[in-house]
Amino acid sequence: MRITIDPVTRIEGHLSISLDVEDGRVKAAYSAGTMFRGFEKILEGRDPLDAIQITQRICGVCPVDHGVASSLCLEAALGVTPPENGRLLRNLVLGASFVQSHILHFYQLAALDFVDVAAVLTYTGNDQQLLSLRDWAKAEAESRKENAVAPFLPRYSGDYVTDPDTNLGAIKHYLQALQMHRLAMEMLAIFGGKSPHLSGLVPGGVSMVPTIDAVESFRSRLKEIRAFITSAYLPDLLAVAQAYPEYFEIGQGPGSLLAYGAFPEDSAGQKRLLGGGLYRDGSVAPLDASKIREDTKFSWAGDTSGLHPSGGRTSPTPHKPDAYSWVKAPRYDGSVVEVGPLARVMITHAGGANPALSSLLKASLQQLGRSPDAMVSMLGRHLARAVECKVIADCCEAWLDQLQIGNPASSRDYTIPASASGVGLSEAARGALGHWIKVSNRVIGHYECVVPTTWNCSPRDDRGQPGAVEQALEGVSVGDRSNPIEAVRVVRSFDPCLACAVH
Repeated sequence: MRITIDPVTRIEGHLSISLDVEDGRVKAAYSAGTMFRGFEKILEGRDPLDAIQITQRICGVCPVDHGVASSLCLEAALGVTPPENGRLLRNLVLGASFVQSHILHFYQLAALDFVDVAAVLTYTGNDQQLLSLRDWAKAEAESRKENAVAPFLPRYSGDYVTDPDTNLGAIKHYLQALQMHRLAMEMLAIFGGKSPHLSGLVPGGVSMVPTIDAVESFRSRLKEIRAFITSAYLPDLLAVAQAYPEYFEIGQGPGSLLAYGAFPEDSAGQKRLLGGGLYRDGSVAPLDASKIREDTKFSWAGDTSGLHPSGGRTSPTPHKPDAYSWVKAPRYDGSVVEVGPLARVMITHAGGANPALSSLLKASLQQLGRSPDAMVSMLGRHLARAVECKVIADCCEAWLDQLQIGNPASSRDYTIPASASGVGLSEAARGALGHWIKVSNRVIGHYECVVPTTWNCSPRDDRGQPGAVEQALEGVSVGDRSNPIEAVRVVRSFDPCLACAVH
């Protein structure tokens, strides 16, 4: 039996998931990006400096992440590195981007697969936010002449959390999360010039010079967000995990996890807050970016299989036989890997690089009665995202304290050579993000992006290996073909961004 979910809602972009179900379980899954954008073609022939601004337009949720990767890419080509203030300011804007993305994902995108928002219809307390939402939802239900729960639509019916206090608390935090998102976006504008699509990211650092007013404005917003993460996000995530323990056994995927690392803690970038490498079977191997290849046998991106991104090509072929997605199939040393918060947390934890992260992870798992082995799962992805969110938010406070107020050196000068090449390997909220550039005659001759959801939501590769999401869906139980909530829970745990994947 074939089940197609098209589009998958509450993600960024257009994703179609097809499931072959036998005896109530997924035997095979197919992940398809259903549109083409062509940013790499747009960049050809442009001034290299345009790349930072144009690549930010790949995504409205994580433009900062692309801007940082593009800055690193250009810095490698131009031979320039940021001064200390530039490094710290870049960490701060990237940190704010991660925090807003993680909070947004849990409350606005994923939690509605578990929380029974219908509980607000019978709310009888005195909280004004919940009362206003209740009255609005009731009015919407009456106007629609159905038992609708606006604005939480569309949604599947399912086995939602039964505890009313948990449901109402999460609904209230849903509303507060919107405020946290606004605060984080304001933080981005403080040091980035504007938000979204920062104007202050430049090769060699950041154009903003920190002042006392800017630092304290950023800090005041950060204080509210850190309190929300501690008092709402982490407890809500743990409550969901306690209500659905079986999801620690579901959605494992390939088991191999890849990260490039992010948030440099020194000017040379040798030490990073979040580590990089390949995690497999409890151990971490060093990253070798030369092992990355992109397959396209089942992609409409063209017949360009086996190329390293430094020489990759984008040749749209919409009527290609056997292809079923606009997303390419990146592979690391020929293997399928998963990228994202789970990869970063497990690599950082296994490498012992961040005691605070490891301590929080262990405490959370102990509360849930689980070992680190359970992390490679649907619920593990959510827990990793929450743990990472708190660690990054806490580190932002330390980075603020390290800024040199009044020091104008937030960036360095550079010149654009006639020819050059560079790579920027960084992390987006959703996972490993790489940008590659070749400069010819002082303009962009070639540009290639391999983004997190390209890794996770890829189609099969030239050897027929399913992508990470496709593998994670295999074996998932589907109780009702018209209500495949189990499958979409697994898909949303990856936080797909198809606008990025089909860039």
